[in-house]
Amino acid sequence: MGSPDAESRVFFDAILHPHRSLSPKGFAVLMGLFSAVSLSVGGLFWLHGAWPIFGFMGLDILLLYGAFRLSYRSARMYESVRLTERELVVQRVGWRGENRTWRFQPYWLRVSMDDPPEHESQITLTSHGRTLVVGAFLSPEERLDFAKALTEALGQCRKWQLHHGGIPA
Repeated sequence: MGSPDAESRVFFDAILHPHRSLSPKGFAVLMGLFSAVSLSVGGLFWLHGAWPIFGFMGLDILLLYGAFRLSYRSARMYESVRLTERELVVQRVGWRGENRTWRFQPYWLRVSMDDPPEHESQITLTSHGRTLVVGAFLSPEERLDFAKALTEALGQCRKWQLHHGGIPA
């Protein structure tokens, strides 16, 4: 296989991010329109003597803004999956920046995913009694595509291992 310091052959390298369908510009437009409508309706209530409604309309704006900010903050998380001739490394970075890493020997690794995918289907990596779920934030179709691509890369890696050094322990 070469020296331990030699650069390993990479068979698969992916970074998975949660999907957010609304861009920051779209968020600004949505908040502007929502605020304009809420404040206009609230202003009408105020003019008719129901001034407490105006406060609730402002509260709606703040709650919507807060919900979107939380959603965008959670989108900072990501997972990195890298398959080399020696190991599969999964690195998960949370929205707060916390970092966890898992390592698997690729020859014995099994990738599981329902086909056709269901909403609750998961990609599971299993080896030597250890199981890890990856890509939980992806859509079912994205999870299936990822699982198929990783399975194909594992097959290529195993073939390479058999021809360049045998089956690892």
